[in-house]
Amino acid sequence: MTGGAPPAELRSTAAASPPNVSESTLLAVDRTRLAHERTLMAWVRTATSMISFGFTIAKLVPNRESPRESWVLDTHTFASIMIGVALVALTIAAIQHRREMRTLRAHYPDHVPYSNALFVASLVAGFGILAFVGVLIGR
Repeated sequence: MTGGAPPAELRSTAAASPPNVSESTLLAVDRTRLAHERTLMAWVRTATSMISFGFTIAKLVPNRESPRESWVLDTHTFASIMIGVALVALTIAAIQHRREMRTLRAHYPDHVPYSNALFVASLVAGFGILAFVGVLIGR
């Protein structure tokens, strides 16, 4: 075939990748995306541990009614602080992950899928908010 448009099977693969991008570059983009996913999942794991530990402290450790020194926190305050720190850390990690994915998607729009880790982080944050409210109500 001389001149004219390329066959349909060649057009579909040519449109899927940016011009002048090698296979090794696309693999590097994929490795970078997966590294960002792993990092967010590590933050999810850390936040889940802090949320569950804080909730467990609030529910299992009784508050002491004895007079306490001014620097000692009661168990519900300590649990609320732990859950709050976990939620803040998870929110910051999710925002950073979203920025990094947006940057990758801007350069390679057809090769960066949407993040499942961000969905999991949102679920954990929702459960963390429920735990936080549960600790505050349980006072």
